[in-house]
Amino acid sequence: MPPPPSPSLRDGFPDPLSTIGGFAAGPDGDGAVRAASVLLDATTLDVLAGELVCLPAAGTGTSDTHASREQAALLAALEALPHAPDLALVHGHGIAHPQGMGIAARFGVAAGLPSIGVARSLLYGTGPEPHETRGAYTALRDPTRRQLGWLLRSRPGHPPLVVSPGHRVALASAADLVMRFTRGDRLPEPLRLADRLVRGGDPEESDGTKLRAPKT
Repeated sequence: MPPPPSPSLRDGFPDPLSTIGGFAAGPDGDGAVRAASVLLDATTLDVLAGELVCLPAAGTGTSDTHASREQAALLAALEALPHAPDLALVHGHGIAHPQGMGIAARFGVAAGLPSIGVARSLLYGTGPEPHETRGAYTALRDPTRRQLGWLLRSRPGHPPLVVSPGHRVALASAADLVMRFTRGDRLPEPLRLADRLVRGGDPEESDGTKLRAPKT
């Protein structure tokens, strides 16, 4: 089987952006996988759509890995939206991954979407702690000193986010794009909403996003 295409690390998103998407996936018990997608207006951050899908557990003897099923669930959540966003923020890693292809990169390449990985914790690489100022960031590098992404202080007093390009986004653009869509929470608004949906949060608390029965 040929290797998957490599992610592009050049900006390939519309300017200006009209819509921004948030995507998150997680286990749903007994091997099932849930994924949430949220579509927002890129200027006002008004919620335009929110969807939740569930893939049932893989059958006995299948070769599906958790990573491949998580990707499939995210692609199904994307398909459930009325249209694709101009840019996708994905809960997980982009190129800041031991294989250089975290879930945000694999999702972006598979969907052909500009994407950025935003993770709460470090998986690979090292970097200095950013200043406590909101929006400060420092370079994240692998053992050879090649840059993988950024450690971003999205909220003072909280650990930095790990931000790395997924596909069709340049390293130089990734951190500033994430901050553009961040309000008072540690996570950018599209991911805050998608994360709440995938965790089964109260729809009355998700700023207009309607939590729906998981689609299978």
